[in-house]
Amino acid sequence: MQLKPLARSLAAALSIVLIAGCSSTGGTQDGDSYGSQDGSTTGSSTSGTGTGSQYGSTSGSGAGQQADSRIPEVRTIYFDYDRDTIKSEYESVVMAHARYLRANPNAQVVLHGHTDERGTREYNMALGERRAGAVERFLNIQGVSSSQMSVVSYGEERPAVNGQDESAYAQNRRVVFNY
Repeated sequence: MQLKPLARSLAAALSIVLIAGCSSTGGTQDGDSYGSQDGSTTGSSTSGTGTGSQYGSTSGSGAGQQADSRIPEVRTIYFDYDRDTIKSEYESVVMAHARYLRANPNAQVVLHGHTDERGTREYNMALGERRAGAVERFLNIQGVSSSQMSVVSYGEERPAVNGQDESAYAQNRRVVFNY
């Protein structure tokens, strides 16, 4: 029976991916997120605004209510420390982007992954890529064509906010939708 060797190979591969994804190189793992709750960020004009977690809904933003012909206003979602999973509070934001991209098949988006400054440069580049990749996978599951999306990781290199406190760190752990 050929299924058994395939299942073993798949289990081994998943174990390796799980172990690689769980490794960390510094900082604390308190899991606290003190991101901006007013919907604003500072930094480059491509940063956009947003609050909440990774997939998300934003309170009162109306991201899920807007027409599919306009690019969603909220273009930044935030992540917990050392995590690449989209927070439930950002799911509505990502869904709004999915609706826009499905309705506009010629539209292109670059997902910019960012981290705070804790950890090594190499680790942060990989974490930024994992965060942007998580958003890309979510969009793909929602029916967005892979050809409409690309991923870029900036790691810690382009902070939205300068500072070495949790508030600054929280605003730098993000993925930005750049159309």
